Amino acid sequence: MVKVAVGSDDVYPAVEFIVKYLSEKGYEVIKYGAASSRKLEPWPIVARDVARAVAKKQVDWGIVICYTGTGVSIVANKIRGVRAALCNDAETARGARLWNDANVLALSGRLVTPYLAREIIDAWLSVSQPDQSEIENIKLVAIIEEEELKSQHT
Repeated sequence: MVKVAVGSDDVYPAVEFIVKYLSEKGYEVIKYGAASSRKLEPWPIVARDVARAVAKKQVDWGIVICYTGTGVSIVANKIRGVRAALCNDAETARGARLWNDANVLALSGRLVTPYLAREIIDAWLSVSQPDQSEIENIKLVAIIEEEELKSQHT
């Protein structure tokens, strides 16, 4: 069974819908932050925890949500091996999977309604593997990440 981590810093209308929708589609949903506690949680911690679960392959991919989606995407991208994309529309989500091999979907709790969340998730799920013409660019992301890690330790 495919596992998905879903984390939010607050209980936005789309959060409950996302958890239910993914569960109905047969995914095992692991909840983090307010998605689990039902109370306000620090967005940096939520994003870190979801991103770590993705990076450690405890889940197949993740969704992080905060008011704008920006903060959680920034934090998630600090975790080695995570490629988080802020996607508040379906075409951006499809492109993030297709051209960037994104493994964490960041959403705005303010902008994304349950209806829009369904469109975004369906577009995200419509891509099973990245565009083969982008493989070298996707590999370059990992190379740059490694170079930066090494340069910080010297």
